[in-house]
Amino acid sequence: MCFGAVVSAVAAWLLWRTTVPDVDLVDVAATDVFPSAVLVEGDDYRAGTRAFWAGSIALQIVVLALLAWRARWLTGHLLRLVGGRVRVAASLGVLAAVTVWVASVPVGIARHGWRRQFDVTEQSYGGWLVDSAANLLVTALLVALGVSIVVALAARFGSRWWMVGGPAIAACGFVFVLLQPVVVQPLFNDFSPLNNAQLEADVREIAAAVGVGVGGVEVRDQSRRTRSANAKVTGLGPSRRVVIDDTLLGADAFERADIRFVVAHELAHVARSHVWKGVAWFALIVIPAAGLLALLLERVRPGGASDPAVVPLGLLIALLIFLATSPLQNAVSRRYEAEADWVALKATGDPEALERFMKGLVITNVGDPTRPGWVKHLLGTHPSTLERIGMSRAFVGYSSSTYSSSAACSGRFRMPSRVCHFDQQSPIASISSLINLGETLTRVTTTPGTSPSSTS
Repeated sequence: MCFGAVVSAVAAWLLWRTTVPDVDLVDVAATDVFPSAVLVEGDDYRAGTRAFWAGSIALQIVVLALLAWRARWLTGHLLRLVGGRVRVAASLGVLAAVTVWVASVPVGIARHGWRRQFDVTEQSYGGWLVDSAANLLVTALLVALGVSIVVALAARFGSRWWMVGGPAIAACGFVFVLLQPVVVQPLFNDFSPLNNAQLEADVREIAAAVGVGVGGVEVRDQSRRTRSANAKVTGLGPSRRVVIDDTLLGADAFERADIRFVVAHELAHVARSHVWKGVAWFALIVIPAAGLLALLLERVRPGGASDPAVVPLGLLIALLIFLATSPLQNAVSRRYEAEADWVALKATGDPEALERFMKGLVITNVGDPTRPGWVKHLLGTHPSTLERIGMSRAFVGYSSSTYSSSAACSGRFRMPSRVCHFDQQSPIASISSLINLGETLTRVTTTPGTSPSSTS
């Protein structure tokens, strides 16, 4: 146990290191960058999205608690219907996912109406419901798989199931990273080749600059769902491709140089292996989390996780563990995003593009540059808009001769008024991805960010 803790600590220290040097950020005031009307709109919109997030989490907790209360009765009925410990556990997992989804639909509809009110999306309510149902399908499959693995291992290894189950769940995260671009993403979007030879040449030029091979460049039909602008890199090796949202290509707020920077940022995530580092962080979190889950379930009910009746309670505990570890997950996420920004700045040599893009993003995505501190830690997957603009301005006066792309640095930026860690990650897999509750198994790295505190 002690040896495992030491190995985990060393691994975390190595994963925490980035190539970002120590540099003083320029202190940026929101009122100096954005008109007051933009700031007021962003504050209003983001206050609403955070309220919906909090309401959704509270609702999930209540639903799972009610299912845990009636779990023994449900288990008895399912035993007669499907029989078998693992089949009953999988059925309870699917039932929990569906029940949470049904209970959350009113909140989701209200949240979608809020986004429509601020013109973030023009998607119909019917289209939103179809997307939500598709997400439920993925979630239910992941939940069924996760609880089946846990119950089967607990029946075989007893209270020590987590020693095998934790690594098994981490391995599932690894497999999901491989399958997500080819299995999950096509459920929600259509992709077509980029019909812009000049921009494609830009993409390949930037890819060569950061040392990443690219097989193709595609456009995602994001406009049918939202006006939020974004880009990403998916696939491995020869199948790796850059995907640019049509909302980014068609928005008046973004110039060609801005798109070049976004692409450089996404390719920097690949160059710095943030996806695989995210999987490693997932393993470092999920294995001890599985141990804690096993301990709590053993104390609550004899037989612990081997009893399928504990599935709803196990999902509730897993959700609470996910919430408790969110600050760490977000700290890693922000750190890796900052590194991607820095590598992109080095590759493009265009800090004005980063600042211009962040300004356009706040307007296009109705962002909130002045998020509260608690939001940063609980929900902030990306450095704030003002921090990223501060980085772009600091880069202007930073001597490139002092930077080595291969040197591992602390990754800390010193702001004039306070010390601020640019903590960031690309896809740190969250526990809630395996139990659903609104997250995907991995938090896919995106420039704007997708949390309620971000500018998406």
